[in-house]
Amino acid sequence: MNRPGMLFKEDWESAQERLTAWWDREVIDRPAMWVTAPRRTPDERPQWDAWDFARYPDDPVRVIEKFEAWSSGTYFGGEAFPNLWINLGAGVVAAFLGADPVFYSDTVWFETPKEWQELEDLRMDPQNAWWRRAKLDTSLAVEMGAGKLFVAMTDLGGILDVAHSLRGKKRLMIDLFRTPERVKDLCWRILDTWHRCYEELNSIIQSKMKGSSAWMGIWCKERWYPLQCDYAYMLSPSKFREFVLPFLEEQCRRLDHSVYHLDGYGQIPHLDMLLGIPELDAIQWVPGAGKPECGSSVHFPLYRKVRRAGKGLVLSVRREEIEPICKELGAEGILFQTSCRSVQQAESLLAESHRWV
Repeated sequence: MNRPGMLFKEDWESAQERLTAWWDREVIDRPAMWVTAPRRTPDERPQWDAWDFARYPDDPVRVIEKFEAWSSGTYFGGEAFPNLWINLGAGVVAAFLGADPVFYSDTVWFETPKEWQELEDLRMDPQNAWWRRAKLDTSLAVEMGAGKLFVAMTDLGGILDVAHSLRGKKRLMIDLFRTPERVKDLCWRILDTWHRCYEELNSIIQSKMKGSSAWMGIWCKERWYPLQCDYAYMLSPSKFREFVLPFLEEQCRRLDHSVYHLDGYGQIPHLDMLLGIPELDAIQWVPGAGKPECGSSVHFPLYRKVRRAGKGLVLSVRREEIEPICKELGAEGILFQTSCRSVQQAESLLAESHRWV
């Protein structure tokens, strides 16, 4: 019997059980898979854009209604579910702390360089317009979406990434060498703000929904979040160890579960340090533009390394790549995210996948 309250996800209870097993690096009867497919033709299917909350900041009701319409025309197979992510831009904590966001067609840019005199006394104003917007959008989504979908936490961002937005990319790089203690002090204050925001937004979601989700689209019965540091692409391992690792370790301790967003080849030099964090659950690997995709066997040594460290993997792959990966590496601890052209194709994939464990 399904748990009540998920109109657009018929087998929600089964998905929750398999996702809970995935967090434990276990497999029930098939690989953990997020599979979506259109229920209607492209002309009939309602449109949805993940940037609509930023595109229509004064009309969140319209955005939520658009997502509901899109969900009604989407098949959520396996561990996929209607994940309404409150997307105000990656690293919106910078806006909560006074950065001036600029919206483009497919991103929000927060970089607003400030002087150290201003940053040393930086505190979040509870009346900050962007913070109030995040709470309003989350509250509306929870009220309107209860019984139909799951509301995902806004993209709070990486700690050093938020510092980059507040200080400026080039100036922050100089600061890492000239005034490292100032940078660390700022990062600790950002981290405390980050977690206060997380807890308050999570309490809003928990008022009508059980568990947690985020932009990565993974449900967890406890408090979890995708951690990241895009700025780390420009850092040496020694600088990563000094300015990124301590904050990641602290966030992993404060959360119940976590996944690190390993974005691009430039982050591979930091992988050993990440795998050494006991509380980190998994790695999401994103090779980056121009590189072999996640399904390529080129990445199998990296996957084996992650698995040997006892961590899970989140991989976005084509449907035909799932079986070879399972046969090569086993299905335990891997969450595959894919899409199909039709509901029939998606259901066939799920049925066939029982043979791959």
